Amino acid sequence: MTLLVFALVSATAAAANRARVATDATGSLVKVDGSIVVIEPDIELYMVTAGGMQEPRKTWSDTARTLYPAEVHAQLAGRNVELKADYDIPDDLDPTSQLGQLLRLNQAVAMSITQYSISGTVLATKKDARGRPRMDWSLGPGVATLREQTGADYALFTYVRDSYASGGRTALRVFGFLVGAALGGGLDIGGGVQVGVATLVDLRTGQVVWYNLLANQSGDLRDKEGANKTVQRMLQKLPLE
Repeated sequence: MTLLVFALVSATAAAANRARVATDATGSLVKVDGSIVVIEPDIELYMVTAGGMQEPRKTWSDTARTLYPAEVHAQLAGRNVELKADYDIPDDLDPTSQLGQLLRLNQAVAMSITQYSISGTVLATKKDARGRPRMDWSLGPGVATLREQTGADYALFTYVRDSYASGGRTALRVFGFLVGAALGGGLDIGGGVQVGVATLVDLRTGQVVWYNLLANQSGDLRDKEGANKTVQRMLQKLPLE
C-alpha cells in the first residue's frame, strides 16, 4: 500500500475529501441493502524526525488499529445497517492465496480510482450517457470467497498512513516560517500528514459501490477523540439509507 500512500501525499497538497458513489442502471446513486463487514484496517503511524525521515511507531499503530474499527461500529450503530463481526486478516496469509490476491486487487483498484479522481481524467469506458464520469469499478467474482467467510453482503476496506512531527521537526517548521516571513515569502519544510482511502465492495457482485480519499495536514489516530474525527471524515457519503 506504500505506493498508493505516496501517490496521495504527492498529489494532494491541501486538506480534502473525495467521496464517490456508484450508480445503478437508472443512473441513481446506489444504496447499501445488506450487511457490512469491517476488514482489518491497514494502518501505519509514523514520526517525522527533524531530518524529515519517517520512523514507524508500532505502539501508535497498534492503538490506531484498535480505535479505528471501534469508532466505525460506534458511528454506524443505529444507521439501519447490520454489521458483521470484524474480519481479521491472518498474519501468515499467503499473498498468492485467493484472499491474498483479492486484497492486492482491491489495493490496485483503489489506487486507480485515486489516480483518475485526482487527475480529473475521464475514461471512455467510465462515462454515463451524458459523458459524465461515473463510478464503475469491480473486483470481480473472486469476492465470493470473502462473503462465504464473513457472511456479509459488503466489505469495508480501509488504508491509512498517518505521520506526526517530532519536537525537532516542529521547531524547524516554526523557524522556517519565521525565516520565510522575514524574506517576504513562505518556507514550509512540512510536518505530519494524514492520508487514507476507504472502499465499500459489494461481495455479491464485486462492484465498488463507494470510495473516499482523505488527505489532511492534521488528524490523529492515537486517541479516541482523534479516531472519532478521522472516522467521520473517512465515512463521508457512505450510501446508507
